[in-house]
Amino acid sequence: MKKYLIALMLGLAAAAGQAQTWPDRPVTLLVPFPAGGSSDSVARALAPKLQERLGQPFIVENKAGAGGAIAAAQVKRAPADGRLFFVTALGPLVIVPHLIKNAQYDPLKDFDYVTVAVQSPNVLVVPASSPHRNVADVIAYLKANPGKMTYASSGNGASDHLTAVLFWQQTGTSGTHIPYKGGAPAIQDLLGGQVDASFQNVNAVIQQINAGKLKALAVTGDRRSSVLPNVPTLAEAGVPNLVVYSWQAIVAPKGLPAEVLTKANAAMVAALNDPEVKNHFLALGFEIVGNTPAQFAAFEKQEFARWKRVIEEGRITAD
Repeated sequence: MKKYLIALMLGLAAAAGQAQTWPDRPVTLLVPFPAGGSSDSVARALAPKLQERLGQPFIVENKAGAGGAIAAAQVKRAPADGRLFFVTALGPLVIVPHLIKNAQYDPLKDFDYVTVAVQSPNVLVVPASSPHRNVADVIAYLKANPGKMTYASSGNGASDHLTAVLFWQQTGTSGTHIPYKGGAPAIQDLLGGQVDASFQNVNAVIQQINAGKLKALAVTGDRRSSVLPNVPTLAEAGVPNLVVYSWQAIVAPKGLPAEVLTKANAAMVAALNDPEVKNHFLALGFEIVGNTPAQFAAFEKQEFARWKRVIEEGRITAD
């Protein structure tokens, strides 16, 4: 018993020492998508602020592939020593595991949740030349022409795809999904009128909306977007119980010492609320979240179950 107590005290002392000295070397922020996307922008906005606050370099590394599953598996295998954090969209955490058979990680078991960084509602957009003026027009057309209206997305199982599926499920309608390899080509064809509609992240299309190149019909948030105050929510437009946010979050390999997790969370939430960072994201249509690890863990379970249900009911596959 005495030996056990000594070992326990030494372990606690070591953990406390690690928390006090962390970070004592450079830290990597691993992004599972190419440079230029929302996850990448979050990582690159936070990195210099974390370096200022914590005194060590925070280096952004991009490792794309398999919808984020390759990078997620790397995080699972990494030591839980505070030298690697995963800055990711919701896909790898709550969508990809339902689409890829034998995924090499389990997001409910293999990660420690640090914080949800930002969130943004999606927005139903149509080309400026579209005859549809509002959500009621879209629903009426879908009911009269099942499967005829095309919806662009950044890929099978992406947030914009699943939002369209959820919309069809909630309204008892059906459209035709047109997947692209990324959001940029989807938006390009939407602008050109090659596709009829899309549920895009607000931040991805706000410039085209403001320029009059796309019409915004409704946002998927539980309230109106601050950058689109004149655009109704889906609930206001007659589609209740459909609230979707695209979100970016930060996780770590499972087993991060509690003191390090607490310190990392505090530093990242402070960086998110730095006026320069906060104003940058607000201007793009993001909302700052910066919640606690416990709040993130509960949210993760809720989102994981929700998208599992949508994917199974919609019989969605990764192909």
